[in-house]
Amino acid sequence: MESKRQKQISELLRRQFSIVLMEEGTYIFDKAMVTVTSVSISPDLQNAKVYLSIFNTDNKPAVLLSVQENYVQLRHALSNKVGKQLRRMPDLQFFIDESLDEFFKMNQLLNRLRSENQMGKEEE
Repeated sequence: MESKRQKQISELLRRQFSIVLMEEGTYIFDKAMVTVTSVSISPDLQNAKVYLSIFNTDNKPAVLLSVQENYVQLRHALSNKVGKQLRRMPDLQFFIDESLDEFFKMNQLLNRLRSENQMGKEEE
């Protein structure tokens, strides 16, 4: 269970890191679109897991690798934005968030089943 402070810091990091990716992202991952879906922070506020949703590319691990290679630059830019609200900038770990891709796959599967009349009777 996250504390109120953890939730506040998570939301602050999510919003500000989204801005950092908009500003710095074009230099790092070219044409891919990267958004921050969520951030979870440890109870001691020292580590943050940043979940990224990556679009407009077939090679998502390569984009994640380029984000990790530019860790110092991104962390510094984020630190400049949140430095007055946090005593210490947490260490960032990046993960690919596949939840949106899974949603689209399930939606396509359900549409296909409906088109083949395998979903049963429609309720009116």
